[in-house]
Amino acid sequence: MTLEEIKNAVLEGKTVYCGNTNYKVIRSKIAFDEYEFLIVCQSNGYTVGLTWKDGFTMNGQESEFFIKEDK
Repeated sequence: MTLEEIKNAVLEGKTVYCGNTNYKVIRSKIAFDEYEFLIVCQSNGYTVGLTWKDGFTMNGQESEFFIKEDK
């Protein structure tokens, strides 16, 4: 998935993971109308940004991201 596809999916309420279902992509509010996208390890809470500070380089390869359909 591309960066835009990941962000759009999260904004649409879809569940996006990186690598496996332990690493979930979330959106976190950082200010009144500002958000950031994060990758959170479900087992220990370790969190990194979806991208580096440049806002474009992702922490993971496009091929590692996937949507898990909620049933």
